[in-house]
Amino acid sequence: MTAVLVAEDVRRTYGETVALDGVSLSVDAGEVLALVGPNGAGKTTLVRALTGTTDAEGSVRVFGADPRAVDRERIGLLPQEFDPPERLTARELLAYYRGLYDGGRDVAAVLADVGMADDADTWYENLSGGQRRRVCVGTALVNDPDLLFLDEPTTGIDPAGRRALWDLLDGLAAGGTTIVLTTHYMEEAHRLADRVGLLADGSLVALDDPGAL
Repeated sequence: MTAVLVAEDVRRTYGETVALDGVSLSVDAGEVLALVGPNGAGKTTLVRALTGTTDAEGSVRVFGADPRAVDRERIGLLPQEFDPPERLTARELLAYYRGLYDGGRDVAAVLADVGMADDADTWYENLSGGQRRRVCVGTALVNDPDLLFLDEPTTGIDPAGRRALWDLLDGLAAGGTTIVLTTHYMEEAHRLADRVGLLADGSLVALDDPGAL
C-alpha cells in the first residue's frame, strides 16, 4: 500500500500546555483511521496539524508534500466547530462551498448522500442539530476529495442518521477515499476503521486494528 499521509514526531504546545507530544503515524490510500481519546487528548490539534491549519513541529507529508502545498481539491475537512451562514438553505450552502473549487460533485447528489434531499431548501437556522451536522459533512464532500478529515462527524446525529453516514463513509473508502476521523463513539470506530489510534495527553499510546484494541 502507498502512504498518502505520513506524520513524524509531531509536536504542538500552547504556552505551557503540551497538546501533541511527538505523534508519529502513517495512513495508506483507501484506509480509514479513527482517532479516539478523552476530551483534551489532542485529537483536534492533531487533525489541524495534519491538514496544515495549525503550526506544529516535526514533519507532516500529505501526498508527498507539505499539507499547505497540496491542491485543496484533494482534501476535504470537517472541523469540530463549524458555523456556516444560517440564513442560507442547505442547498445554497453546499452550492457555495462547491463553488470554491474548479471541480467537484453535483450538489443534489451530495444532499442525497447525507440524507438532506427532502430538506434541501430549509434555512440552516431552522434545521435540527443532527440535520445541521449532515449539511456540514456535505460541505466536506462537495470537492470529491481523495483524503477526507472528519472531526467528530456524527455528533448530534440520531442513531439512524449515524448508520446512514457510516454506510456513506464505507462506500467512499471502498471507492479509494482515504479517511481520518475523530470520534467519541467506540461503536463508530469499530464499525468504520481499519485501524484505531488512541490519544492520551497528546501522545499516541496505541495504534492497531479495532479488534486487537
